[in-house]
Amino acid sequence: MRFDPDRQHRQSIRFSRYDYTRSGLYFVTLCVHGRECIFGEIDESSQVRLTYDGQSVRWAWEALPGHFPHIGLDAFVVMPNHVQGILELRNMEPPCSRRHPVPEVIRALKSFSARRINKRRGTPGVPVWQRNYYERILRDEEDLVNVRRYIADNPLKWADDPENPISGKPIV
Repeated sequence: MRFDPDRQHRQSIRFSRYDYTRSGLYFVTLCVHGRECIFGEIDESSQVRLTYDGQSVRWAWEALPGHFPHIGLDAFVVMPNHVQGILELRNMEPPCSRRHPVPEVIRALKSFSARRINKRRGTPGVPVWQRNYYERILRDEEDLVNVRRYIADNPLKWADDPENPISGKPIV
């Protein structure tokens, strides 16, 4: 099916003139299709208890550098219905024959994890992820430190998180 902007009203959230193969740090958030809490739960001590599906996502994240040698992984958390992490795109010596941009790396993460999840469920092709994702380019060390803290504190704030379906807060 081809994208029809008149019918689907989707706009890219990417900077139109930014080179997403450029070295740098990128903060990404991916949400589960329908924001279902399939990856686990937050226990009374604010620890994330992952389901098999949540473990599959963590496995897919950790496997990314094996598929894309020019990336590094930084802080990461699997929440009940979304994941957040920091990707680093690096220059390679000698230069890679092909540097994959951030959207391709995210597409791979979604594909690897969705295939594994759907295989376990016996539901091939069923959507696991929302179509898009959020990303922000981290500009400096202060930005990196703040985002690392945000990711680390995410489970502590789950009760008030707008992504939490029982928080009562609106999803924007």
